[in-house]
Amino acid sequence: MTIIICVVAIVVLIAIYLMIQYNSYVKLNNMVKEAFSTMDVYLKKRWDLVPNLVESVKGYMKHENDVLEEIVKLRNSSYDNMSVSDKIDSNEKIASGISKIMAISENYPDLKASQNFTDLTNQLASIESDIANSRKYYNGTVRKFNTKAEMFPSNIVAKIFGFNAYKMFEANAEEKENVKVEF
Repeated sequence: MTIIICVVAIVVLIAIYLMIQYNSYVKLNNMVKEAFSTMDVYLKKRWDLVPNLVESVKGYMKHENDVLEEIVKLRNSSYDNMSVSDKIDSNEKIASGISKIMAISENYPDLKASQNFTDLTNQLASIESDIANSRKYYNGTVRKFNTKAEMFPSNIVAKIFGFNAYKMFEANAEEKENVKVEF
């Protein structure tokens, strides 16, 4: 009789542990989704700003069409139909293209003097700041989730219920390079 009670008690404790872990994963999973949704708003703003930026520089940058074509090609896919991972990858590539446009624009004083270009770059700077802040929050929530999903014994619960690690929003190779300043 006492063996049955011990077995039942162990099963109940395991069930309670699984419930607590499951609920914890649901909470963390929702935090990651909320963090990405916040960042996604700013990524979409930048996504929508890109065609205006490209149009404003087209007339000035006749010799740098390859850079503009690369950005337009990236931008032509449907943002709303992308997965989270695709959105992150595409936005990293677009950020790289935008930084190339900004670097090239230094060679065109008329472009830099254009009010339209100035307005767009100011909007872009504001959006980039918002993206950076929301990226920190997203990566923080992903770190918490991924750590829990990788630690023992909660990793067993993650596998049982299909909770998989999320991709971090990392800096691309160009963002990691030192900035070269020449006088």
